[in-house]
Amino acid sequence: MGDALISIIPDMKRRTVQAFVDKAQSLDRPLLEKRLKPLSLVHVAKDENGNAIVTEREDIERMPDKLLRKGDRVCMDFGDHYVGHVTLKLDSAGSPQDAPAFLRLKFAEIPGELLDDSSTYEGWISKGWIQEEFIHIDALPCELKLPRRYAFRYVEVLAIDTSAKFQVVVQDAELTAVSAVSLEDAEPIQNLPEDLQRIDRASLKTLQDCMQHVFEDGPKRDRRLWIGDLRLQAKANYATFRNMDLVKRCMYLFAGLIRDDGKIGACLFTEPVMQVDDTFLFDYSLFFISILYDYYQETKDLDIVKELWPTAFRQIELALDDMEDGVPKTENPMMAFIDWKDGLDRQAAAHAVWIYCLRQGEVLAGLAGDEKGENQVHSLLSDAIEKAVSCFWDEEKGFFVSGESRQISWSSQAWMVLADVWDREKSRTLMLHLLEENPEVGVSTPYAYHHVIEALLHVGEKDKALELLRTYWGGMIKLGADTFWEAFDPEDPNASPYGSSQVNSFCHAWSCTPAWLFREYFSTM
Repeated sequence: MGDALISIIPDMKRRTVQAFVDKAQSLDRPLLEKRLKPLSLVHVAKDENGNAIVTEREDIERMPDKLLRKGDRVCMDFGDHYVGHVTLKLDSAGSPQDAPAFLRLKFAEIPGELLDDSSTYEGWISKGWIQEEFIHIDALPCELKLPRRYAFRYVEVLAIDTSAKFQVVVQDAELTAVSAVSLEDAEPIQNLPEDLQRIDRASLKTLQDCMQHVFEDGPKRDRRLWIGDLRLQAKANYATFRNMDLVKRCMYLFAGLIRDDGKIGACLFTEPVMQVDDTFLFDYSLFFISILYDYYQETKDLDIVKELWPTAFRQIELALDDMEDGVPKTENPMMAFIDWKDGLDRQAAAHAVWIYCLRQGEVLAGLAGDEKGENQVHSLLSDAIEKAVSCFWDEEKGFFVSGESRQISWSSQAWMVLADVWDREKSRTLMLHLLEENPEVGVSTPYAYHHVIEALLHVGEKDKALELLRTYWGGMIKLGADTFWEAFDPEDPNASPYGSSQVNSFCHAWSCTPAWLFREYFSTM
């Protein structure tokens, strides 16, 4: 599932707008810390359907009684998904320790990761993301403070080898969980049915664990600030935790760490130095406009609109370089992201994102008092809407089509509806037609599923939107999800955009949006 998205530009020139970076740094806050102990010991195996499940539990008080010889293991369950740092207290039993203890520590977000064999990994992104450590302990007892930060629920300690004379004992374990927010800061929705309450709670936990010093895309992987994720995280945050400083910090970072021509990157690195990555996507750069627009709608902060509008307008100017005859170019199939769906032609959906962001840009230009820019955006918007119909609408099929193949995809329809190319009633007809015809090129990530569901809600089809939400996010809950995943195919839960689910993120920012959708559209259920 998915095309490899790797961008390497060795000679790319970066520019830092120090005033914006300084403002971002002034908004950084210490993370909240919470100390936690494991709740139980577990055993994991596959059920009759091949899904990894917890098959047995033991009292955590029994952990020091487990004497780990070569090949023995003990697995701790912390009871929920967390992000943080772990300390283990280790000891030995038996005769004096006459050799180093050789241990493997494995951290798992879901039970299935405990059964994965990393030696079989053949995906196209780094194996370094797999959360396991191989450690030699020369002298026991010891307190082992692991330097890395992990995202997990389960921790397994495997004795790869000891010696015939001694055994390893895990006396105790402690986690210092970290986040920018507390789960108690978000009020649950009253009167939600039980299944939706579970979805809402997992959505909130997903968002909480991705809120660190920036809005991360995933605390296991990539631990980066991606702008497509940020747009959805910010909307969910406004409805729940309302940490406005973190959104503001991320906007300043994107505005301050740019390509030399002013282009905003798809993602930023914050360690070891702050810098923009060399990945640029048509839709993601434009989403800076959308994030600024949404922030203003929530805060009415006109000062930041005036401050960042020139950066936002620059994304419109630079987007024109990726267009030909008024529509996005098609030479590079991954010029825009849209979704990881195999074979997806992204041109029509990218054009709809262009319209969506131009509408918001026109409002921002007016707020910023940029009359010339407002007129330019208005002209581009009028042309873009006309091109959406003349280049992409197929009256006979009743769908927007994309690319030379005139592909019909779910994403193309959803984004054209969100862009308001048609009026509400015609858009509603389109979405109902989409559900009825069910074209083959569907969606493969919570990110794209969100936009389909939001499009249904945009045209008033709440029941059908809720049915899809229950099926998709509820499908992850049925598989035991504490937080929502980066990619999920109900027909193939082990599917991965990367060639192996071992590097999939099982707590991923773009899947947190049910928490927003419930509060925006279903708070009166």
